[in-house]
Amino acid sequence: MVYIKKACITLILLVGILIPGVAGAAGLRSGDDGEMVYELQERLAALHYDVAVDGDFGSQTEKAVSKFQQDNGLAADGVVGKTTWDILVRLSPEPSRGSRPAGDQAVTIARRYISTPYVFGGTGPGGFDCSGFTQYVFRQMGISLTRMADGQYGQGMPVGEGLLRVGDLVFFSTYEAGPSHVGIFAGNGRFIHAGSSTGVTVSSLYDSYWGPRYIGARRVIR
Repeated sequence: MVYIKKACITLILLVGILIPGVAGAAGLRSGDDGEMVYELQERLAALHYDVAVDGDFGSQTEKAVSKFQQDNGLAADGVVGKTTWDILVRLSPEPSRGSRPAGDQAVTIARRYISTPYVFGGTGPGGFDCSGFTQYVFRQMGISLTRMADGQYGQGMPVGEGLLRVGDLVFFSTYEAGPSHVGIFAGNGRFIHAGSSTGVTVSSLYDSYWGPRYIGARRVIR
């Protein structure tokens, strides 16, 4: 009996791996991010719910989910369980990945490397420094960036802080004056970058460390 139970548990886990659309959506909630959140937001937006398609499950997405649940006779808890997901998939068109804005594509690529270790001089994919990471991500989109952060600061179009778009490069003055660190703006005040003590991670543009060190942004995606 013990072996049978273990076999059943293994089968359930394999099903969850093989059918990520169902398993991944079984517990989407505020604070989650990634591809499944993108799909959730794209489906909600297709049904004309007020939601930004940025891959981050924030308060706006939670409100949109609650409204969708209310409209469809479900408990409006803002959590995407299997029942909510199944109804959403049935009512919404299949998202078209090719229509996703280029900035969102850059962030989607960048998220694939979260937790990749920091390596001084690293250009990936097994390890990155900050500018090696941004160079690697944008190379996959056919956009050529110079190797160092200060060089990347001279590329593209300058962008005011209030006009940031997903996919913009954001720059910081850290261990030396001028642009010495770079990341990719991911929306909702957050950016993805290769930190020397964290590896590739998501940080707040406005936290106590990065906020005072922010010096500007560049848009290299047209």
